Amino acid sequence: MAQLPYEVLVKEAMEHDFKGWDFSWTHGRWHEGEPSWNYRRLVKEKIAAIDSLLDMGTGGGEFLASLENRPPVTSATESFEPNSPVARARLEPLGVKVLSFVDDQELPLPAETFEVVINRHESYAPSELQRILKPGGTFLTQQVGALDCIQLNQFLGAPLDESVAR
Repeated sequence: MAQLPYEVLVKEAMEHDFKGWDFSWTHGRWHEGEPSWNYRRLVKEKIAAIDSLLDMGTGGGEFLASLENRPPVTSATESFEPNSPVARARLEPLGVKVLSFVDDQELPLPAETFEVVINRHESYAPSELQRILKPGGTFLTQQVGALDCIQLNQFLGAPLDESVAR
C-alpha cells in the first residue's frame, strides 16, 4: 500500500466525524508499539472481585462496555461534551451511570464511593481521587508524558514542557 502524503492524511482526519474513542477508520494507517504490560488485563484483574468501579474519561464508553463482569456499581465520567451522549447511549443500557463534568477539582461524585478507579488518559486531580476512592482503593491509569511522540511534537513546533527539559 502506497503511503499517502501528509496533507492528504490530515485533510481526511479533519473531515472524519469524531465520536468517542473509536479510531477504527485509521486501521492500517498508523502503527503503535505495544507496552510491556497490558492495561486491559490489569483492569480485568483489579475488577474481578469488587463491587464499585469508576471509569474516568470514558470517551464513548467503548472500553468500559467491552469489559465483561463489570461490578454492580459501575460509573463513568466524561468531560468532552460531544462524547457524553455517545457514552450514555452505549453505557446506560448496560446499567452504567455516566456523569459529565467540567472541573477535575470538583467531580460530581460522593466521597469514598469506588474501590477501583480506572483512567486511560484523562486528566485528574489527586485530591479528588483520594476523596472518591474507598479506603484502600486502587487507581489504575495509563497516562502519557510530555516526551510522548516527541518527534511529532518537534515537527509540529510544539513547545517542550520545561519541567521535563531539565
